[in-house]
Amino acid sequence: MAHLNYNHLRYFWAVAHDGNLTRTAERLNLSQSALSTQIRKLEERLGHALFERRGRQLILTEAGRIALDHADTIFAAGEEMLDTLQAEGRARRALRVGALATLSRNFTLAFLRPLLGRADVEIILRSGGPAELMQALEQLNLDVVLLNQPAARDAMTRFVSQKLDEQGVSLVGTPARLGPGGALADLLARHPVILPTPESGLRSGFEALCDRLGLRPQIAAEVDDMAMMRLLARADAGLAVLPPIVVTDELASGALVEAQRLPGIVEGFYAVTLERRFPNPLLRALVHGAAAPGVA
Repeated sequence: MAHLNYNHLRYFWAVAHDGNLTRTAERLNLSQSALSTQIRKLEERLGHALFERRGRQLILTEAGRIALDHADTIFAAGEEMLDTLQAEGRARRALRVGALATLSRNFTLAFLRPLLGRADVEIILRSGGPAELMQALEQLNLDVVLLNQPAARDAMTRFVSQKLDEQGVSLVGTPARLGPGGALADLLARHPVILPTPESGLRSGFEALCDRLGLRPQIAAEVDDMAMMRLLARADAGLAVLPPIVVTDELASGALVEAQRLPGIVEGFYAVTLERRFPNPLLRALVHGAAAPGVA
C-alpha cells in the first residue's frame, strides 16, 4: 500500500485555509498549474474530490473537511514537536475567534478572559459581518463565532449555537442630557437617539416598541459598531439604545447614566461552532464558563 505524500497534504492544507488557489500559489511561489497538480494527486490517492468550485472560490467538500481536520492535527503536532525538541518552551495553541462587529467589546472580553495571559495560548480575533464570519467558520478559518442570535442550521452546514447570556437593553445618555430623567415616551419624544443599523434584531425590537408607543423619534445616528455607539453617547450626540454591558466603565464612572430599560427588548449572546471531528480543545471550557451565571 502506497504511503501518503505529505507534501501534497501540505499544499492542500495551505489552499484550504486560504480558500483561493491563485493567492496560495503566489504565497508559495508556485504556478497555479503545479499547485493544482499536487492537489489532484492527493485527491487521486484519497479517492475523493476535496474541493468544489463556486465561481472563483474553492469550497471544501465533505471529504475535504475531514482531510483538513486531519491535516490541522498533523501539522499542529509537527509544530509542537519542534517547539518541544528545540526547547522553545511550551507549544502555543491558537484559538481563532470571530466576533460580530456590533457585539459588545466588553462581552467579547469577558468571554475570552479565562484564556488571557496564558503563555500557551494565542488568541486570533476577527470582527465583521455575520455572512463573512459564518463563511470563515464554515471554511474552518475560525473556531468559534460570537453572534447576537443563533445561526441557521441545516443538513449541509451543521452549526451549533450555544446561548451564553441575555441582556436587557436601555436608553443611555450623559447626565447633562438626561437631568432628572422622565418617562420613557417623554425621553424618546424629546431626545434624538443613536441606533444600531436596520438589519440588527435590537433595532427591529426598538422600532416595534416605538410603534406601540405611537412615537417616531429623531435619529441622531445609525451605527454598525457598538464601540462607536458608546463614543457617540459619551459625546452627547443623543440617547444610545444598547445593552448596559457595552458602557460598563462609563456607567461606573458616571460619564453616562442608564435612563430607562426598554421593555421587551433583549440582546442575546451566542457562541457558534461547527460540528467537527477535532474541535479546538480550548473551546469547551471557554463556552461552558461563559454560559455560567454572572458572566456579564
